[in-house]
Amino acid sequence: MAGIVVVFDFDKTIIDVDSDNWVVDELGATDLFNQLLPTMPWNSLMDRMMKELHTQGKTIQDIEEVLKRVPRHPRIVPAIKSAYALGCDLRVISDANVFFIETILKHVGIRDCFSEINTNPGYVDEEGRLRILPYVDFQTSPHGCNLCPPNMCKGMIVERIQASIAKEAKRRMIYLGDGIGDFCPSLKLREGDFVMPRKDFPAWNLINKNRTLVKAAVHEWTDGEELERILLQLINTINIEESQLLSVEFCKFQTIPKAAHGALPQALPVPY
Repeated sequence: MAGIVVVFDFDKTIIDVDSDNWVVDELGATDLFNQLLPTMPWNSLMDRMMKELHTQGKTIQDIEEVLKRVPRHPRIVPAIKSAYALGCDLRVISDANVFFIETILKHVGIRDCFSEINTNPGYVDEEGRLRILPYVDFQTSPHGCNLCPPNMCKGMIVERIQASIAKEAKRRMIYLGDGIGDFCPSLKLREGDFVMPRKDFPAWNLINKNRTLVKAAVHEWTDGEELERILLQLINTINIEESQLLSVEFCKFQTIPKAAHGALPQALPVPY
């Protein structure tokens, strides 16, 4: 019955590292990555790195094997499965890419827990090279948010989700993230929502410096075990509140008004 949407960042939230850095480092391309980093946007750089790795003979299977051994806290997958079993609508908003995210989620058996993955497109071209594209074409259609990187504004995605769930009678949102890009969506949350920033990470720092701008209740976490405990507590609290609200509404609906002095209402005369 949970009318709850839970939105997860991916890097350093569902997994414990940045997936882009993990692939580049594990496949031995760190030096080239650092050399090119000052010259182009991150998203464009990752597409370029996939080209370089392909040129060096690295295959899609090599990339998949690296992704399958990405570090993750052992309580994250159970937390996601529990939230899904409780009826929550789970979604991802991430500045990684769909190939990395889906490869990992499928490997750990939780891809079907998510109704939506909002991230940068990725596909394997006819030459067997992984291509990574921006979520927003910032050359022709910039999103205009100065808090977010040019290829993605997570706040705009949260606003779209809010508009869609308003039509589905889903009332509450929980947002989990760690990075600078997770600050903007935190500002879009409403009273009654919850934001769960990872403690001592950029989103947590920005939220703490701008508490008056954040309407949602803030619950920090440090690792997967704490994420699981806090997330399930929040879901349980919301479910209790929603159940109590439904009970009150049901009682109001069932109440039959009495006539004056406690007498039963008189039957109306039958017209002839």
